[in-house]
Amino acid sequence: MELELTARQVTISKALRTQAAEGMNRIARILGKSASASIVFSTQKRMQFVEVTIQARLHTIVSKGKAGTMQSALHKAIENAENQALRHRDRRMAIKRKPKQEKTHTELPVTRPKTRRLKPVADAADEKPVRTGAKTRATITAHSFPAPVEPRIVTSGDALVLKPMSIEEAVKEAEYRDRDLLVFHNLSGELFVLHRSRDGQFELVEIP
Repeated sequence: MELELTARQVTISKALRTQAAEGMNRIARILGKSASASIVFSTQKRMQFVEVTIQARLHTIVSKGKAGTMQSALHKAIENAENQALRHRDRRMAIKRKPKQEKTHTELPVTRPKTRRLKPVADAADEKPVRTGAKTRATITAHSFPAPVEPRIVTSGDALVLKPMSIEEAVKEAEYRDRDLLVFHNLSGELFVLHRSRDGQFELVEIP
């Protein structure tokens, strides 16, 4: 992976360069070596900030870390970026597997009774009366049940937002943090669950 380091009013030590390279190598094994990354180191008063931007083939990851030391801030930023890369890979694998699953859930083909060829009628007098007691065949459509799906376990630290926010802020927070599930409350104390559906749209659930 191509890596670019930028320092703003700070000095990038050899240990930071090694830590950044090792973290990007782990993410490259997830997204592919064709991805490129840039890391910006900065400081404000006594806080250290690190911003990681990774440009993959069809996805862009932005992650930030803040701590008292530059090593801790870099660790947080790389860890968050690695989690986003794993979720992006899992979603792509799920989309690729989806057509195969749909084929196994389709209905079985309906069998139709074979029809006999009718002989040409020579004369109306030669026609035989139709038997009203003849039995008819009925076709039944068989349905296959979907395979059981294991639930995905999400920890409260990933999905729960402690500070109150509006719905618009919650949507931006979910997009920024690349979350499919977000639990938050507004200024009035009402609790909501923001969930991303399969088509990529957000659904809002109000909890009474």
